[in-house]
Amino acid sequence: MEERNLPQIVIGKFKEHKARIFSSAGDWERHLQVLGLSAMNVTPDPMLIASEGALWGAIHHQGLLPDTVIVSDDAGQFRVGAHALCWIHAERLVHKLVPANDKQRNAIEIAKRMIWWFYRALKDYKLAPSVKQAQLLRARFDRIFKRASTGYATLDRLLRRLFRNKDGLLRVLERPEIPINTNTSENDIRAFVTKRKISGGTVSDKGRDARDIMLGLPKPA
Repeated sequence: MEERNLPQIVIGKFKEHKARIFSSAGDWERHLQVLGLSAMNVTPDPMLIASEGALWGAIHHQGLLPDTVIVSDDAGQFRVGAHALCWIHAERLVHKLVPANDKQRNAIEIAKRMIWWFYRALKDYKLAPSVKQAQLLRARFDRIFKRASTGYATLDRLLRRLFRNKDGLLRVLERPEIPINTNTSENDIRAFVTKRKISGGTVSDKGRDARDIMLGLPKPA
């Protein structure tokens, strides 16, 4: 809750209350109403953030997913636990820049080559990880992103933004078994997203379950 910038006054309400464990979603929702969160019209939404925190707390309480690393595109709802960032999405931010002249276009191309060069180095590291190589890659990351000075201000700001995400982008140095992109998970959900765009979704729980089962059948176990 603190990492998602939930106000301290709201977090204090939970700390002061004796209730810690809830047997159902209904009990949890009633608890939020008792604390007055349902009446709070602020950003971020305290109901949402508190519920996400409670869900993650329940996972830990039951001893589930103890060593899991969540690899994401940096969407807020996935920034929990040990978190890693997708390099494909990181490069996509640079790819989307629209240069105004040849100098800016050249700066973008150089930045993209540096990113893909580093990406390939991470792939090689996954095959043969070592403490020495991890140190070299961390230093190389700093040289590329920390003091970016390409002459293209927008690109420099973007590269420094990527530097601020260093921990997530370099999580693979600690956990070489994890992927460095979200391509596999995105491929798993692509059929669902395509179906939703065409049909607009389902109108009942049974319809949702039937859709999910049928879409899951072609996927390998």
